[in-house]
Amino acid sequence: MPNPFPSADTVHPVTLPDGTPHTGTVFLSAVLTHPNIRVGDFTYYSDFDPPDDPATLAGRLAPYLFPGAPEQLILGRFCQISHGVRFITDSANHRYDGISSFPFPIFDCTTIGSYAATFQSRRDTVVGNDVWIGSGATILPGAQIGNGAIIGAGAVVGGSVPDFAVVAGNPGRVLRLRFAPDEIDRLLRLAWWDWPIEFIATHAAVIMDGDIGALEALADRTGAAKRAPPDEPRKTPCR
Repeated sequence: MPNPFPSADTVHPVTLPDGTPHTGTVFLSAVLTHPNIRVGDFTYYSDFDPPDDPATLAGRLAPYLFPGAPEQLILGRFCQISHGVRFITDSANHRYDGISSFPFPIFDCTTIGSYAATFQSRRDTVVGNDVWIGSGATILPGAQIGNGAIIGAGAVVGGSVPDFAVVAGNPGRVLRLRFAPDEIDRLLRLAWWDWPIEFIATHAAVIMDGDIGALEALADRTGAAKRAPPDEPRKTPCR
């Protein structure tokens, strides 16, 4: 019988057949404490060169987002973030409404705080649920990425990305939608990522398949389409 799905507070959720954890894969909600980053359960980051302390991943993923900044980085549930992905948040910007964009005030401790106040607004960067971001992609300030989107390796993405879109290139552009518009509406109504994790894990094969009707039938038959309760710790390593 398969092991229970790892709980959201598991640091290294992938266990290799010999029973050792794969340290390159981390559930971000288990390690990030940055006050400006919100991460949904079961969103993971994979790195070929993982840091010794997974708690430092905030600086690797969003190097310009400092605690107390006006903007936030918000990641949904079940996102898959690949090696080398960077979120360039709004605090990375310089003023460019004058002659020079050089940030002179940051070199003086008495004026560094006032420099941030000169910006008119701060935009949150928001990534929906079940979003796959490929290796080396760069997400620009204020990007809004819809549920179920796929961001290609090395893409540079800003602006709004529709739900279930496939985006690639620099600048990133929508290549196609993964489903027809009416099918996307049905998937958004189902919102499988909000179901209880035990139910998701039990019926993962249906969720991973392409039969939306089967997923709807499953939800109707079981009443699964409801908000997930808090996750209980469940840790059973492979042997």
